[in-house]
Amino acid sequence: MPPHAGGRQGGQRVKLLVTGGAGYIGSIVTRMLLDAGHEVVVLDDLRTGHRVALAPDAEFVHGQVHDAARVLTPDAGFDGVLHFAALIAAGESMVRPELYWANNTVGSLALLDAVRAAGVPRMVFSSTAAVYGNPVELPIRETAVTAPTNPYGSTKLAVDLALTSESTAHGLAAVSLRYFNVAGAYLRDGVALGERHDPETHLIPIALEVAAGRREKLQIFGDDYPTSDGTCIRDYIHVEDLARAHLLALDAATPGEHRVFNLGNGSGFTNRQVVDVVREVTGHPLPVETAPRREGDPAALVASADLARTELGWTPAKPTLTDMVTDAWDFYRTQILERP
Repeated sequence: MPPHAGGRQGGQRVKLLVTGGAGYIGSIVTRMLLDAGHEVVVLDDLRTGHRVALAPDAEFVHGQVHDAARVLTPDAGFDGVLHFAALIAAGESMVRPELYWANNTVGSLALLDAVRAAGVPRMVFSSTAAVYGNPVELPIRETAVTAPTNPYGSTKLAVDLALTSESTAHGLAAVSLRYFNVAGAYLRDGVALGERHDPETHLIPIALEVAAGRREKLQIFGDDYPTSDGTCIRDYIHVEDLARAHLLALDAATPGEHRVFNLGNGSGFTNRQVVDVVREVTGHPLPVETAPRREGDPAALVASADLARTELGWTPAKPTLTDMVTDAWDFYRTQILERP
């Protein structure tokens, strides 16, 4: 039997490693895994993660993903890995590609070595729809050609390809989840988890900073695209819905297979729609400046989640832009604005 075959699934308590568990998505997935009764160990170097986001009921190991072997020992009894540890700024990856190859790809390969050596049966990878580059058809399906336009997408695609090889050769049960923009926050039972990127590069949290008076204005790049209002269309998914998809993927992982699922809302929202919803939710003015198009920005990027709906049983509980902006604003207002 190959080293990755088998493993406990379903409703049983399992032991899981979450890499990047102090980050935005990883911290929320960690909370949901703990709520489901699982034992969780978080590995994070806190370079982009935050100690305040760590779940107190999870064991925390301060270290890089490259050092996963010191956690995933053969006798540690791990049943799975959920891998979030990555650098994610596409623009930065264009000017500092070496950082992205070293962290996202080399680090992931070291993690796979540790997974194989320890005989961990399954792995869920936080991939990205950026692997598709500029799509020919919308919405983007899993069968679309992969042609990333920046090192960020390329480094993630390299890991996807490695997972395919690992599952074929060594029996790993692997799932990659590909998505574009994540928004919203996790607010329940006294726990508040949301975006804390520094510097911030995502549209919704930047718009909230402007609404709160912490930035002078919001720049929108291009208003002459072939869309309903001339601005780009982008896919958004609520972070809670995304986190639930990771738990479903963990249960659906099949030995010897690498399965890929796109996650998205299927239609997308224009930048102007985002601005309008932020104004409505916050009740604050939002000064906007139109800037020239950025080179390489497609008019529309939207992913189809049909396969995830049918095979994982995944249905977004918070699909609207208002849901996402409301939760993001509640987090920003209570955890950022009202705290020193």
